[in-house]
Amino acid sequence: MSTELTRSDATELAELIRTKKVSSVEVVQAHLDRIEATNPKVNAIVTVAEGALEAAKAADEELASGVEVGPLHGVPFTVKDSFDTAGVLTQRGSPIFAGRVPDTDATAVARLKNTGGILLAKTNLPEFSYAVDSDNLLTGDTNNPWDLGRTAGGSSGGESGAIAAGMSPLGLGSDLAISVRGPAALTGIAALKPTHGRIPMTGAWPREPRRDWHAGPMARTIRDLALAYSFLAGPDGADGFSSTVPAGLDAGLGSSPQRTVRVGWLVDSGLGPVHPEVAATVQAAAEALRGAGVHVDAVSIPALERDTPLELFNLQHVMEVKPAYAEATAGHADQMYTATKFMRDAPETSIQDYVHAEQGVERLRDGFAAYFQQYDALLLPVTTVPAHKHGTTELTLDGKTLSIFHVMSTTAPFNLTGLPALSMRFGTTTEGLPIGVQLAASWHAESTILHIASLLETLSPVRGLHPVL
Repeated sequence: MSTELTRSDATELAELIRTKKVSSVEVVQAHLDRIEATNPKVNAIVTVAEGALEAAKAADEELASGVEVGPLHGVPFTVKDSFDTAGVLTQRGSPIFAGRVPDTDATAVARLKNTGGILLAKTNLPEFSYAVDSDNLLTGDTNNPWDLGRTAGGSSGGESGAIAAGMSPLGLGSDLAISVRGPAALTGIAALKPTHGRIPMTGAWPREPRRDWHAGPMARTIRDLALAYSFLAGPDGADGFSSTVPAGLDAGLGSSPQRTVRVGWLVDSGLGPVHPEVAATVQAAAEALRGAGVHVDAVSIPALERDTPLELFNLQHVMEVKPAYAEATAGHADQMYTATKFMRDAPETSIQDYVHAEQGVERLRDGFAAYFQQYDALLLPVTTVPAHKHGTTELTLDGKTLSIFHVMSTTAPFNLTGLPALSMRFGTTTEGLPIGVQLAASWHAESTILHIASLLETLSPVRGLHPVL
């Protein structure tokens, strides 16, 4: 029963608890046992929240009393350690913030709790959430449950590793250029980066610059992403980006579109070289959709070929984050890790290059706007390569030597433009590692990619696979 509970998704667990087939205490204890047995190998969990079992007992008592309960009543969840959690350590992956305990929950955490969810633990991340491997001086490196010698990704790698290993059914991560979708792809789970501003970033750090930051749910199933998104989305009156978006807005097709869905797919179009097994998986997903009655075309997007999104991101964001880095690290030079030092010491962007980047992002937005006049969604790789080994700094693809940050050339465009994008597993490498595919849609069209992903999930050749630990 314990193994069944730690392999069930949050939706199923909520139903089992609601119908009293299992208790919340049993579910929480099963996950605590899994953490104890598995986390020493994976190092995804950095803090177990005190009081989780007591909260589970209270949840069972509430249910027994006959009161109306929320959609996640009694279900445990985990949270990336960049989000504030009241009374629970939030150390941001840095010795600079060691021992820090917030007084209040981040908005997204509070919303998960308000559905009846129980905070189980906090998960690992790179220092300040700025790297593609979840490693730091305070809590170490997270291993991929499919191969402990490889990365679980960054910056929500602890979250992806915990969910993939069965230590958590549902989690909350943040995404700057890759950080929920990439880790999900590398560990074989699913993640949603909604339209910018749909989920408030209040109580998440770094708070600025927020125009590229997104919060998003991570889970093992698409239905869990949809469920979590349904109550995470909406303005909170504190995050200025979220307050400009009407609550409940959905410009997508919904779960039952009244016409044939149109999807374009690509593996290059200016995004640079992609590992052949990743490219083959994207094509396999396109063919599966076509076989299911979706209108599918191979496409190119000229705007992606004119401007290199990763270059635009570096020119724009590195300059904007420098003040926050300078403030946070003042007097702590000996406590900074590799990525923090790199960001702090990166050369300042000239005003000419900064304006070029700003205008390039506008061109990207226009290019995607034109594309989504013709298609409902875009199917493409999540990461350019499967999970790489720890310590990798360079990639070799198509005979080219590239920085490790090339892994996010396929995800960064959707942070720059604020478009919603989703990651899910659809393949396996010859070495047995997960391969993900990415779906993107127009602004506020989350229901479109959730619908297509749900269909792909039923067609997936790898559905139900779990790492053996």
